Amino acid sequence: MNKTVIITGGGSGLGLALAYQYYKDFNVCLIGRTETKLKQAVQTFSTSSENTVSYKVCDVTHYEQVQSVLQSIFDNEDVHLLINNAGTGIFQPLNELSESDIRQMMETNVYGTIYPTKAAFPLFKKQGYGKVMNIISTAGLRGKVNESVYCASKFAVRGFTESLVKEWDGTGIYPTAVYMGGMDTPFWDGSDHISDRSRLKSPEKVAQLIIEQDDNRSEIFIDR
Repeated sequence: MNKTVIITGGGSGLGLALAYQYYKDFNVCLIGRTETKLKQAVQTFSTSSENTVSYKVCDVTHYEQVQSVLQSIFDNEDVHLLINNAGTGIFQPLNELSESDIRQMMETNVYGTIYPTKAAFPLFKKQGYGKVMNIISTAGLRGKVNESVYCASKFAVRGFTESLVKEWDGTGIYPTAVYMGGMDTPFWDGSDHISDRSRLKSPEKVAQLIIEQDDNRSEIFIDR
């Protein structure tokens, strides 16, 4: 049985681009909140491959939901890798962010990474191997104008991942932090934070560069 890669936020953007790349060698399971988007994403995959693509509807900010969904996948699949890609960003000066804006970024970017990782760890440990890849971005490396809370959430995930590298040493389970710059994806639709999207890398290019460095290393840098 082919191994499976689980990708949160897999319905569009980098998550979907990563799914296309991993689908060449693995089964893929997309996780997201919107079933319509996930169904449409699944329909874009070639049916000529021997590998399978499926989806599960799940809100990664709800721990019990995450636990249940991941358990059901591990019960039926030989899971190779969990990619925590789900994320959101609202780019404004701090005094213009609402409480809801702040909560949305912290819950999606931080809890939405920690919860799947925590739920997956005992399942990976039981099977004796596994990998967790956390998509962080260069916002986890340095502060940026009008990105204070977004950067705070990404710095949190950076610290979380760096700690797991030490905590999981010798377990056969490998955590990886991925740092890339902005990409030309629907993430920026409706935002004027990026004035010239043409200078951004495509999600397909970033996904390809991530795959090339996916060798159990603790950090992958696409941009610094």
